[in-house]
Amino acid sequence: MDRFPFPDDLIAAQREWHATYRALAVPRPRHATELRRRLLHLSVRIHWHPFWSTPAGPPAARVELRRMTAGDRRTDAA
Repeated sequence: MDRFPFPDDLIAAQREWHATYRALAVPRPRHATELRRRLLHLSVRIHWHPFWSTPAGPPAARVELRRMTAGDRRTDAA
């Protein structure tokens, strides 16, 4: 069982953040401006998610969310 009850939309946003970051990290990424904008949008969405205002959202939960969602790293074929 998960230690923190993360909402599905927060998990999805964090996974999408990781995928966008990986796409931006490749040498000479295509559509870099759009990727940067998407990364910024997702960062804001994650940071201001209502979950962090609840008692279940302590600072340790942010670390756990990143750790939990970064584990599904996949190499995208170019």
